[in-house]
Amino acid sequence: MSHNSRVVIQQEVTYPVTVGQYLWDDFLDFCSASYSSRKIFIVIDANVNALHGSEVKEQCKRYFEERYVIDIPAGEPSKSVNNWQRLQDELLQNGVERSTPLVAVGGGVTGDLAGFAAASTLRGIPLIHMPTSLLAMVDSSIGGKTGVNHTTGKNLIGAFHQPDAVFADIQFLATLPPKEWVNGLAEMLKYAAIRQPAFFQRLQQAVDNGFEPSQEWMDLIYESARIKIDIVQEDEREAGKRAFLNFGHTFGHALEKKAGYGGMSHGEAVYVGMLAATYFSRKVGAAVDEARFLPFKPLYKIDLPAANSINALIEMMKYDKKVKEETIRLILLEEWGVPIIKKCNDTALLHKAWEAAFELFDS
Repeated sequence: MSHNSRVVIQQEVTYPVTVGQYLWDDFLDFCSASYSSRKIFIVIDANVNALHGSEVKEQCKRYFEERYVIDIPAGEPSKSVNNWQRLQDELLQNGVERSTPLVAVGGGVTGDLAGFAAASTLRGIPLIHMPTSLLAMVDSSIGGKTGVNHTTGKNLIGAFHQPDAVFADIQFLATLPPKEWVNGLAEMLKYAAIRQPAFFQRLQQAVDNGFEPSQEWMDLIYESARIKIDIVQEDEREAGKRAFLNFGHTFGHALEKKAGYGGMSHGEAVYVGMLAATYFSRKVGAAVDEARFLPFKPLYKIDLPAANSINALIEMMKYDKKVKEETIRLILLEEWGVPIIKKCNDTALLHKAWEAAFELFDS
């Protein structure tokens, strides 16, 4: 069984998002119907390549006569300008054409890096996302954001480049380490906060039942993807409502930068960021409480920076790409399921929000 949604961007561009198990036939049927080129570039995370690379190559052989595999080192440091340039060199030196598809097989790092290469090579080549991590399935593979990190901040260089399709096969999750399940769980908790409060209890039940591919997780992944699709449909380029997807992220990105990219996972940083954003929301009058997140706290083994680094974290927030006219914009909650965008110049309250999040991990 699989779920299939169709993303509509500005009523002009559509692409299927399929969530299921053993999706190779779906993938190959799509490729044979979509591409006359019998050559494909497979950009794959090194860890995924070791576990699943032979199957990926064998399955692609069923349609593509030429298969060029490019291995991407695992981890956030791979999202660099140097790796993007290396990837472009590999594509151009090996005969890429505008009709040659690229499939990104891996987590969010691979998808972001490969997606940016697809966006910028020959001014755009076909892209298919095959996410293999929970985080990528529920978040980064959907919506067309691609990019790499810069020394001044996360995801500051990139482009919007919509994929032709997304195939999220939960079978890949069978080899996912628990830490990576927890990484993706943070984004699903975000959807609970901004759109679907009933998710909190359902996610707790799924966690209690264990981190392994199941109908329960497949349904939650599909519904998470559906939430992101609904929001992206309304706002492709983050002019308004799409910013709601950044709940907890302005705080979280600062933490990631402070830890050094790769020193703290995206999900770990966002989890802390959501605690801070929820505290901030409560202090400006929202009917929300950080307690909703606390049943999941034992899953997050986070080595937080010293409390005396909070001023530095606030400075880092000012370099987030969501800052406008040097004013920090926070995504807050009016109530569960109702996010708002709020300009923030209250450094004292920001400081208290960080302190509150840090204290929750010390308690």
